[in-house]
Amino acid sequence: MTALSVLDLVPVREGGTVAEGLHATTDLAKAAERYGYKRFWVAEHHAMDGIAGGATSVVLAHIGNATSTIRIGSGGIMLPNHTPFQIAEQFGTLDALFPGRIDLGLGRAPGAGPELQRALRKNLHQAAEMFPQDVPELRALITGDVELPIHATPGLGAKVEFWMLGSSLFGAQLAARLGMPYAFAAHFAPDQLDDALALYRRDFQPSEQFDRPHVMVAMNVFAAETDAEAELLATSQQQSFVRLRTGNPGKLPPPVEGYRDTLPANAQAMLDHLGQAAAVGSVSTVRAKVAAFIERTGADEIIVSGATFDPAARIRSLELTMEAMRS
Repeated sequence: MTALSVLDLVPVREGGTVAEGLHATTDLAKAAERYGYKRFWVAEHHAMDGIAGGATSVVLAHIGNATSTIRIGSGGIMLPNHTPFQIAEQFGTLDALFPGRIDLGLGRAPGAGPELQRALRKNLHQAAEMFPQDVPELRALITGDVELPIHATPGLGAKVEFWMLGSSLFGAQLAARLGMPYAFAAHFAPDQLDDALALYRRDFQPSEQFDRPHVMVAMNVFAAETDAEAELLATSQQQSFVRLRTGNPGKLPPPVEGYRDTLPANAQAMLDHLGQAAAVGSVSTVRAKVAAFIERTGADEIIVSGATFDPAARIRSLELTMEAMRS
C-alpha cells in the first residue's frame, strides 16, 4: 500500500482560539499515529488569523511529546525566513528529544509581504535567492558532510530526514541535484505537477540519503460516511481558499450547504482546478480518487491535507481514508 501521511496547518476556527487549534492538532496527530499514518507534518505560515503553526519547531515538540512512533516534521520550514544555523539547532534539538522521528521539509517561498519582512528584519527576496546555497549549508551543519568553521550544538550528527518541498520546476530541479526526496504541493498549486515530477525523476542524482527518486504528493482529502456529508465538510476549506485568493483571509469558517452554487464562475473554476488533487466523499469514492491520483503521479507517498470546522470530523476522515486505502 502506498504510504499515507498527514499535513496540518494548525487551523483556528471562527469563534475558536489558538489554544484550541493547537489542542486539536495534537489530537489529530495522536489519531494519525493510531490509524497507521507514516508522518505528521506542520506547515509554517505567519501573520494569518486562521493558522497557528508559525512557531513550527515548538509545535512539533509538543506533538512529539504526545506521540511515540509516528514521524513528525515540517511541511515545511520556509528557509528564507530563518538562517540555516537556527534551523540546524532547532531540528537538532527535536532529533535529540525524539530520535529517529524527525523530518525537515524545506521550502523557498517566504509567502510574506513588506510588513512581515520588516517584522523579521530580513530582505526576504534576497534571502529566497540564497536558498540553493542555504540548503546545502543547513545539511552540512547537521550531517557534517562538509567541514564548516562552526558546529551546531545541538544539530551536528542529528539523524534528520531532509525533504525538498515545491510547487514548481525550481524545487524539482534542486531536489534532483541534491539527491533529496521531493514533496509536491498539489493540494493548492497543481499546475506544474506532472512536469515537475518528470523533471525530478529524470535528473535525480543519488545521495547518501537516497539512491533513487522518492516522491510524495499532497492532496486534499475529506472522507465521511456519505459523499454528501464529505462535500459539506469540505466547504469550510473551500471558503478559506476563496477568501485567501480574493485577499480576505481569516479564521476557518463553518461549513455551508450549497456553498459552490453561491460563487461566481471564476471562483467555481478555481475550486474545480484544485479538485484534480482532491478526494471528497465516502470510503468508496475516496478509494477510487486516491488510487487514480497515485496512478497519475506514481507517488511513493501521499500526504493528505484538509481542514474541517469540527476537529472530530477530520479525525474521522483520517480513519475512513486509511480504511479506504487498506481495503
